[in-house]
Amino acid sequence: MQSHSLSAVLRGLALIVASVFAAGGAFAGPGQDTSAALVQLNGDPLATYSKTKPPQGKKIDFDSNSVKSYRAQLSALRNDYKAWLKKNVPQAKVTGDFDISLNAVAVQLNGASLDQVAAAPMVKAAEFQNLYRPSIADPDLALINAEAAWTVGGGPANAGDGVKVAIIDTGIDITHPCFSDAGYPNQQKQGNPALTNNKVIVAKVFNNKAGSRQYTAEPMQAHGTHVAGTVGCNYQTPTNVDGTPVPYSMSGVAPRAILGNYNIFPADVEDARSEDILDALEAAYADGFQVANMSLGGGSHGFQDLLTVAVDNLDQANMVVAVAAGNSGPGLFTVESPGSAARALTAGASSVNHFMGHPINTNGSSYGGVQGLFGDPTADLSASFLVYSGPTVADANGMNGLNFGCGDFPAAASGKIVLITRGSCFFTVKIRNAQAAGAVALIVADNRPGDPILMGDDGTPDQPTLPAYSVSLEDGQSLLAANGMPATVVDALQYYLTTHQNIMGDFSSQGPTDVDFRVKPDVVAPGVNVLSSVPASECATAPCFAFFAGTSMATPHLAGSAAFLRGLHPDWSAADIRSAVVNTATRGVLFSPPAAATSTLAIENNVNIVGAGIDNLAAAATASALLSPVSVSFGAVPMISGQSRSAAVTITNGGAGPATWNLTTTGSDPSVNFSVAPTSVTLGAGASATVTVTMTAAKGAAPGSHQGSLEVGSAAHAALYTIVK
Repeated sequence: MQSHSLSAVLRGLALIVASVFAAGGAFAGPGQDTSAALVQLNGDPLATYSKTKPPQGKKIDFDSNSVKSYRAQLSALRNDYKAWLKKNVPQAKVTGDFDISLNAVAVQLNGASLDQVAAAPMVKAAEFQNLYRPSIADPDLALINAEAAWTVGGGPANAGDGVKVAIIDTGIDITHPCFSDAGYPNQQKQGNPALTNNKVIVAKVFNNKAGSRQYTAEPMQAHGTHVAGTVGCNYQTPTNVDGTPVPYSMSGVAPRAILGNYNIFPADVEDARSEDILDALEAAYADGFQVANMSLGGGSHGFQDLLTVAVDNLDQANMVVAVAAGNSGPGLFTVESPGSAARALTAGASSVNHFMGHPINTNGSSYGGVQGLFGDPTADLSASFLVYSGPTVADANGMNGLNFGCGDFPAAASGKIVLITRGSCFFTVKIRNAQAAGAVALIVADNRPGDPILMGDDGTPDQPTLPAYSVSLEDGQSLLAANGMPATVVDALQYYLTTHQNIMGDFSSQGPTDVDFRVKPDVVAPGVNVLSSVPASECATAPCFAFFAGTSMATPHLAGSAAFLRGLHPDWSAADIRSAVVNTATRGVLFSPPAAATSTLAIENNVNIVGAGIDNLAAAATASALLSPVSVSFGAVPMISGQSRSAAVTITNGGAGPATWNLTTTGSDPSVNFSVAPTSVTLGAGASATVTVTMTAAKGAAPGSHQGSLEVGSAAHAALYTIVK
């Protein structure tokens, strides 16, 4: 019986709780600057004074006599205060004047107290100056336009409200605030009552040895809680990593969704059999769940295994099943089962542009280091910086002027923070070599574009204990100038926002499927450096959040999108919802997984890597042209003979009124032509029409993959694909 491995699902997963990027943007925590004050003086400012405030819809007329006169009065009052301050609190200095929105001055206290500067008779109020950090949106949600989509459905309070999503995974920690049921109506609960509430209403375990081994649905592994948070974490749940605040509060894609814990990886189980997964799927369907998330995968066996058939059938029975493409990439034909199912909503993974980590300060600048799974210092590390330059082994990925560190380190490494490059040997080997040479810490520069990565161990005994950090390719190049300079690796974490979004994960499995060469994944979603909830057992400071990577992390974005759309369009079928997600995805913004030390990233257009593009929930929320199937494959065509093949595509008008769409096709190679008939359809609301898409391959057509697209006006697009052999 086929086995689906959690360890395979987690292949490429990066638990990044110590990773940063140096290009500006450290976000200080909120607080106050007690060395400075704002002092409000008596008298209204220009904006509210009866004789100077502007009429509705207008601005203050600074040229009017009344405004000039009143400004002079306010200026005289501020001058009176300055004179009083000079006489009574001479150490305090005015550093700013205001009269438009506040009648106030800014004061540098220079040791004076707040009470002292507030004692003047013309003072209305005084307060310490607050410190503010940039208020950023969740970059994860921004990449799929989730918050813009919520406005279509009445805001976050309605996003996925009441839609039930089954998390078929390792369990959900209901003690996490992401899953608090405060404000949720009473729900009928099933399974272990101690593991349910009105947000997570089911807690069941599925394993054929659950009885004899006393397995429960308790979340003993972090994966399921992380996945569940991406689907439906409560709106704006305060977020931190190891006690360090993140400058936004996390929300799930469908924050009002109801969740179910269908635990197929109980306790320390890492492999779930097909029957366990099938049992969980059917239980979820029988329990009334409309969407299922399966962030799992295993080997694909032949044309269709029975689990893929089950996924297809549940879709036809109106359950959307979001499935991971798998972490077996890069390389074509690596999509895993059951993500290979024709009617699965299959997810590929791309990067999110943020990290949490440790600053590396040297040569007047700060750089970001992602801490590896090695030594964990409890204080700042300070030492001289040593650039270990000159590669000793050829590297197919290109070089950045640094040594690989795969052999003995020079004697000069003793007592130093040493910089080397990624490549040629395991991280563990590099770190063990640096430790043997007496280094204080090791910095490993990446050898390809993107954010720094987590350095894992190689599973050998006696792992090194030297603190080690990875930095980006760009930061590694900048650090070359720090040779011999004093350097400090800061123990405290910081949050950094980068510009490395929408890069395909190099682990993300690719299509086409075996035998019939169908396009997979269907669509891409954020799956690298995704920040979400983890159980309390995973960290010292609750509530717990962590960065994970994998197509497992991309899949719940699609499940959450499906839940949101189900709430918005309860009359749509599962196929309609899949089409809305897939056929409105944004094209032309995803980058190839970087493979060499180059400074530029190339747009990736291969549909078997990026599917239809990256999930765009705002576009899906207003989708009108719904397609079935969501992509068309014409299979393998013999090069020697050439031939034509046709396929039917049904277009349904999911909008509220009639619509007319012009139909066109594109192609990547003139030797393989795609066409569509008719070239226009007019449909009333809810009506459908079937069109014929034809592929014609000329004799002697170039061997290999050929792709194009069906364009339904500007409303939808579907990938067309064939392979010439």
